Amino acid sequence: MPLTFPFSAIVGQDEMKLAILVAAVDPSVGGVLVFGDRGTGKSTAVRGLAALLPPMRAVVGCRYHCAPEGGTGACEQCPSLKPAGKKPRTELVPVPVVDLPLGATEDRVVGALDLERALSQGIKAFEPGLLARANRGFLYIDEVNLLEDHLVDLLIDVAASGENVVEREGLSVRHPARFVLVGSGNPEEGELRPQLLDRFGLSVEVKTPTDVPTRIEVVKRRDAFERNPEAFTQAWHAEDERVRKRLIAAKKRLPDVQLPDEVLAQASTLCLALGTDGLRGELTLMRAARALAALDGEGVVTTAHLQRVAAPALRHRLRRNPLDDTGSSARVERAMAELFTPEAAPGATPIRAAA
Repeated sequence: MPLTFPFSAIVGQDEMKLAILVAAVDPSVGGVLVFGDRGTGKSTAVRGLAALLPPMRAVVGCRYHCAPEGGTGACEQCPSLKPAGKKPRTELVPVPVVDLPLGATEDRVVGALDLERALSQGIKAFEPGLLARANRGFLYIDEVNLLEDHLVDLLIDVAASGENVVEREGLSVRHPARFVLVGSGNPEEGELRPQLLDRFGLSVEVKTPTDVPTRIEVVKRRDAFERNPEAFTQAWHAEDERVRKRLIAAKKRLPDVQLPDEVLAQASTLCLALGTDGLRGELTLMRAARALAALDGEGVVTTAHLQRVAAPALRHRLRRNPLDDTGSSARVERAMAELFTPEAAPGATPIRAAA
C-alpha cells in the first residue's frame, strides 16, 4: 500500500487542517468543503487524515461495520450477528475514508444486485456500494462541483437521513450511511449547487502561498517525500502521533465540554447580523466551537473558539449582496468586529482581542 504524505507535514493551510480535525472530533458538524487553487494540498490533507484516525470498534461480520452498541444506527443484519443474551463479537477496524469518483455509476454508489450470486446460485443478494463502505467514516469527493446532478440529489437525501434505501430488481434494502462528507474543488470550474453546499458544515478557502519562504518549504517537503517516502514519513511519525493522541483525547472529552449561554447568544447575534437562513448556522457554529474546545483540551467553549470557527461555519451560508462586493470571509470578520468589540457592544466579550 503506497504511503501518504503526512498530515502534519502540510505547510500552512491552517484553516483547512483545523476544519478537518474538527469534523473528525464531531462528525455531527456536517462535513468540510475545501475550495481553492489547484495544487494547494486539498486532497493531500484528506488522505493524510485517513492515516491519522484511530481505529473504531465494529460488529464482527457486519458489512456496514456497525457500532456494537447498536441503536438507531444499526443495520438490518446486525441482530442476527448477536448471540441470544450475549454481546456481539467486535473487532477494531480502520475508519473508512472512501473516494467517490466523478464518473461513478449510481449502482456503484448506492449498491446493486449481486449478479454473480444471482447467476450462479439464483439468489437475489445485495452488493453494497460506496455509501455502505463509508458508513461511520468519511466520503471524499474531489472536484465535487463537477459531480453529476443525479448523484448530487442522491447524496443530499442520504446526508439528510443517514440511511441509504435501495429498491430495484426486486430488492428492497436499507442500511445506515452516516459519514462525514468532505469535498474539494476549484471554484473556477463551476459553483456547487446550493442544496449540496448547505449540507457541508464547514467551508474552507485555500490559496496558493504568496511568500517565497513558504513556497520553498512546500516544494522541499514534497520533493523529499517523493525521493524517499519511507524516510520522510518516519521523520514526521512522532508529530502525526501527537495529532492522533490529540484527536483521541478530544473525542473522549467532547461530551463533557460546556457551552455557556452567553457564547451561544453571541453565535445567534452573529448569524442574525449576517442574515444567514435558518438555524443551521448556529448549530454548526455551536458544534464546531465545542469540538475545537475539546481539541484544545478545554472544558468550556469561549469566545475565542467561536472566533476561530466563525468564518468556516458561516461564509457559505451568506446571501449574495449585489451592493457589497466584499468576500464572504471579510463580511464575517467585519460583523464580528462590529458586534463584539467593547465599543460596539458594551459588556460583551471582545472577539477580536481573544484571537
